[in-house]
Amino acid sequence: MTDTTRHPLTVLAVPAFKDNYLWLIHDGVDAAVVDPGDAAPILAALDRLGLRLAAILLTHHHADHSGGVPALLAHAQVAVLGPRNDGIATVSVPLGEADVISVPGIGLQLRVIDVPGHTRGHIAYVSEATATPWLFCGDTLFAGGCGRIFEGTPQQMASSLAKLAALPDATLVYCAHEYTLANLRFADAVEAASPALQARIRSDSAKRAAGIATVPSTIALEKATNPFLRYTEPAIVASLMAAGKLPPGAAPLASFTALREWKNSF
Repeated sequence: MTDTTRHPLTVLAVPAFKDNYLWLIHDGVDAAVVDPGDAAPILAALDRLGLRLAAILLTHHHADHSGGVPALLAHAQVAVLGPRNDGIATVSVPLGEADVISVPGIGLQLRVIDVPGHTRGHIAYVSEATATPWLFCGDTLFAGGCGRIFEGTPQQMASSLAKLAALPDATLVYCAHEYTLANLRFADAVEAASPALQARIRSDSAKRAAGIATVPSTIALEKATNPFLRYTEPAIVASLMAAGKLPPGAAPLASFTALREWKNSF
């Protein structure tokens, strides 16, 4: 007999492709999936855990985040919640800044935040009713880094990251890729003297050596160690200048732009 006992909501990481994390939020009976770039591992997880797909949430249009939607809809006709301005044809519930939703099937309340930069219409979801806030931020904020700026501007990305950095320190950051060690190698190049960063490098390196995910992170940890939230720090500005990436007296946005451009070729 199928167990229909509902439990407190939990978030399960479902690995996909080389380094993606697809997030399955479930109560032991129903489940919502965030950014299903591939349907196969999600369907396998649903079957293994005896879960019923209740909803799909998308942060942006890139295929490794949305490519599994058609196959999932063939499995179950559920609502597809996603950005209203990112060109995703399968979205049935378009969302934008300050929308508050109750996720079908699991009842999780999420607030929507517009976070353009990586794509033009990228959104993030934050749960503020859970004991510890949860943030599903796609490819905007990464553990130790941020997404490339493909469609937006540095100003948009910096503003988007500032919105996320303003969330409570305890917020768990469920980003969509295991890029952490590569991001921390870059952070070490720009702020090597930071004790908090060195402690994080040791901790996350040990996790990966043991096959443990470095995600979720927390907003507090990102503010202490992520150079893209710390681009006005004197040590980072000095590193940019020493590397010939930034002229003296440049505005803060120029520092952010130079930092992102340096990471692109690091």
